[in-house]
Amino acid sequence: MMERGAGPDFTDPKTEWRRVFAEAWGTFLLVAAAAGGAIGAEITPDKIPYAAAVVAPGLMVMVAIYALGDVSGAHLNPAVTLAFSLRRNFPWRRAPAYIAAQLIGGLAAAGFLRFIFGVVGKFGASSPGPGISDGRALAMETLLTCGLVNTILATAAGARNVGPNAAVAVGGYIALVGLWAGPVSGASMNPARSLAPAIVRGDLSHVWIYLVGPLAGALIAVGFEWILKGAPSAEGTKAAQGAPKAD
Repeated sequence: MMERGAGPDFTDPKTEWRRVFAEAWGTFLLVAAAAGGAIGAEITPDKIPYAAAVVAPGLMVMVAIYALGDVSGAHLNPAVTLAFSLRRNFPWRRAPAYIAAQLIGGLAAAGFLRFIFGVVGKFGASSPGPGISDGRALAMETLLTCGLVNTILATAAGARNVGPNAAVAVGGYIALVGLWAGPVSGASMNPARSLAPAIVRGDLSHVWIYLVGPLAGALIAVGFEWILKGAPSAEGTKAAQGAPKAD
């Protein structure tokens, strides 16, 4: 295990590029798994069942927290970065670079998927399910993101957003809600995940749902965290900003 003095100084602004790269790479992997799984399920349903497609992003987030959590905090989601900033666990001055990296990582993943598959079917884009109005999809995305962000903030405050506690809880939540809420709204909970395929596909008709819903859900979750836990903790700050592991 690496002690704080044994490796890079993660409080040094010169190492910010490493954290920003981790956010871009982690979001690339997440969008590749989420949109790629949806594409695979659409074009080869006999090989990739729906359940596997919606569980895939949860598993990828779990892996990303293990791999990248101690570098950047593994936000991988503009709504999570917003929530950590509002919670005062993450400096506002660092938020724009994180969000830009997440959007770039998502767009790069969508571009990669277009190179592999072409623009086929819905191209993994988020959209309301059949018979579901935009308003109901918005309400679902708001609720789901509130639960996701509340889970992230709670596990970060208790045991850092690194390791089995947060990784299993957050990844498990994403997989679980995908199974029951995916048919309603797609269970995106992430503006970067929804915006990237929509831009590459060239259809932004439903994107507003997946921008407004997650951001509203994140705001509500921060309020709930104040009610449940009170003031932000030092452990939550370590989780949100990334810090090297200690023995």
